[in-house]
Amino acid sequence: MCFIEETKFHLSKIIMKTYLISYDLNQPLQNYGELIEAIKEYSNWWHHLDSVWIIKTEETTVQVRDYLRPYIDSNDELLVVGLNGEGAWFGFNDRGSEWLKNNL
Repeated sequence: MCFIEETKFHLSKIIMKTYLISYDLNQPLQNYGELIEAIKEYSNWWHHLDSVWIIKTEETTVQVRDYLRPYIDSNDELLVVGLNGEGAWFGFNDRGSEWLKNNL
C-alpha cells in the first residue's frame, strides 16, 4: 500500500500542465503589481506580452483562477486556459523563444 501511495505522489509531481493567463484590469490607473507578483510565485513562467503569461504548474485552471482572483477587482477580466503543446510565434528574443520551445 505504501508503495502505491509513493508512486501516485511521484507521478503527480511529473505531470506539469501549461496554462496561458491573460487579464484586463478595467479600472483606470489600476495597479498590476500585486497580480504580477502572484503570477511570478509560480516557479516556471513566461512573460513577453503586456497582459499575457504562460505558466507551468500541477494545479488545475480553476485552482489558478481562484488563486489569482483576490488580486483583481469584480469588474476586471481574467482568463486561464490550458495549452496543448502546439504553438507558433514571431518576434520574441532568444530567451523567450527558447522557453516556449522547451515548455509548450
